[in-house]
Parts: sequence; C-alpha cells; structure tokens
Amino acid sequence: MAEITIWHNPNCSTSRFAVEAADEADVEVELRKYMLVAQRPGRDEILDLLAILEDPATDLVRRDKKFETYELTDDDVATADQVADVLAEHPELMQRPVLVKDGRAIIGRPKDRVAPFLAS
Repeated sequence: MAEITIWHNPNCSTSRFAVEAADEADVEVELRKYMLVAQRPGRDEILDLLAILEDPATDLVRRDKKFETYELTDDDVATADQVADVLAEHPELMQRPVLVKDGRAIIGRPKDRVAPFLAS
C-alpha cells in the first residue's frame, strides 16, 4: 500500500514537482489523477478530504480565469459544503497537488511545503 496519495494533475508543474519529490524521498505514491473521469471525486469524497485538510477549505479552490468564467466569487466557496459542491461540478478548479498521508492532507503549495510533509 502506498505511503502517500497525491491528487495529481500531470499538466501542472507544481504537481509534477510533488511527484518527483516523493520519488527522490523514496516514498511510495499512489497518484490520484482527479481530472480523469474514472478518478474524479464526488461531493462526499471531497468533503472527506476537506475534513483532514490542514488548510482552510476555501484554499482548495483555484481562483483563476475559469473561476471567473464560471462567475464564481469567494462567497460561493466560503464553506466546506460550498467547496465540495463547486469542485464536484468543476474539478479543474481544484488546487493541486494535494498530498494525503496518515489521515492528514495538505495543499502542496508553495513547493517548500512538500518535503516536510513527506518526511513527517
């Protein structure tokens, strides 16, 4: 069984960095490619992730051009339930990477958060 799960978007350099850091640390990884339809999380799974996330729930939502395109505001992602609803509908808005280990999770941004989490 993998030591850590990384919710990974291979198109993201920060997400690729986390995978490389785990490889360099010789940590066994399960990659969760959440953008693939077959691996896309549902609302309940996102809520489970938020329950162990050490960051504020709202930080899991990327505030990028797509966020604006969907006409979302910070008020739309202020609570865990709202975040789960938005990310279940628009997984591309999920901040990445997310690292999960021993019942804890972090967003791997900035990159310097990754190595200490892997070593903990």
